[in-house]
Amino acid sequence: MHIKILDDVDSVAFEAARIIAAEARTAVAERGRFIVAFSGGSTPKQMLRALAGEDVPWGSVHVVQVDERVAPAGDPDRNLIQLRESLLEHTSLSSAQLCAMPVESSDLREAAMRYAATLRELAGSPPVLDLAHLGLGTDGHTASLVPDDPVLNVNDRDVALTEIYEGRQRMTLTYPMLNRSRRILWLITGNDKAEILLRLRDSDATIPAGRICRDSALVITDQAAAKQLGPTTGI
Repeated sequence: MHIKILDDVDSVAFEAARIIAAEARTAVAERGRFIVAFSGGSTPKQMLRALAGEDVPWGSVHVVQVDERVAPAGDPDRNLIQLRESLLEHTSLSSAQLCAMPVESSDLREAAMRYAATLRELAGSPPVLDLAHLGLGTDGHTASLVPDDPVLNVNDRDVALTEIYEGRQRMTLTYPMLNRSRRILWLITGNDKAEILLRLRDSDATIPAGRICRDSALVITDQAAAKQLGPTTGI
């Protein structure tokens, strides 16, 4: 894992956008397409808007979701809204290239299986993401892999359902799916993330985020979140 510390949230967002664009160009040149999974959040929203201004081969990009809250279409809790507003309205990415998690289904277990099948169609069997963007919660969760949830023990499926967490059930990519990614990009900002970022850096497997593969992981963080890390910026 490498950790890159920048001054502030804006710097983190723009650097992440630059890196994703570069990864997209490389993937398209080498494999003909770029498959990326995005998480939600306020800093990612800035990142996505910045990404719209980068040199990205959008015609060869496929966007999938890291996780999604089970909520009706148009509900402000949905991560999909942010993706649509940031990408579909500001880039040439088409709606067919944005694969939404089917959380409005009446049969969520079947819907999770269907999304897993979509991933196989896009990214092979087993599916491999070119890049997975992740955030970090103050409780150590990432994606919707949350503390004490049975989803943490799912190792035979790429997509699974959580129990209720902060008022919502969620659909999420699982450890097997995320850990096959060619690149993991963490965006971690803010004073409230300082302690948990330290635990992530130190490979604390007692937090859900600590079980994400470190080999190809890059953390982009701001000074506020990095204040407990000391002078070391990479391990």
